[in-house]
Amino acid sequence: MAISDKSIKILWSNAAGRCSFSSCGEKLTVAEAAGYAPYTLGEMAHIKGNKPGSNRYDENQTDKERDSYENLILLCPTHHTLIDKAENEEHYTVEMLHEMKVEHETTVANRLDRVKIEEVDQLKDQLSILLAENHQAWEQYGPLSDNAKKHPNNDAIYALWTSSRLSIIVPNNREAMKLLIENRELFLRSEQRIVSKFISHVDSYEKWVRDEIPYQAVVGFPKEFEELILGR
Repeated sequence: MAISDKSIKILWSNAAGRCSFSSCGEKLTVAEAAGYAPYTLGEMAHIKGNKPGSNRYDENQTDKERDSYENLILLCPTHHTLIDKAENEEHYTVEMLHEMKVEHETTVANRLDRVKIEEVDQLKDQLSILLAENHQAWEQYGPLSDNAKKHPNNDAIYALWTSSRLSIIVPNNREAMKLLIENRELFLRSEQRIVSKFISHVDSYEKWVRDEIPYQAVVGFPKEFEELILGR
């Protein structure tokens, strides 16, 4: 067995591409050489070891269970090494690692809770930041980026685009969706259809990440939503 694409996508997006070890949060994608020769630092660690003799190995697990999202935690190389040292097995237990994972992913999911929106310009300010980060990831690493065009079929660039998509675009889409659902009434009646188009885009993108629909079924990003938020 191997870790499935579905498990990879859910793990990276739920952790927002950052180390889930308590008080770490290191960003796990790095680009060097002016945006070229990118690489990914994230390591998908097994909570219960993936082979006999490894820390926290459970012989009763099936191969499918070992490589499932539920048995994985996204870590930086330093903390992956730390939890897998034989002398640390009793300290970094299955229960502790599950708690770290849940705490980190909950923090990612709830990071907008402290934001109070009262005016539409405040909402647009928040959304514009998310759109800008997504656009930068697309422009730097996406299929139509200069990097991709100059170096087609480059595995390193494709790997960075994949991880950036899951660590930046998906979490940002979730934040944008949450902002819109909670503050949609701030938009004019004439703007509601545009908002709905963006929500459909985000919803379908999320379903694709969870392997519920093929990529071809993802609703395209509505350019008019960007114009609405940025005031073009």
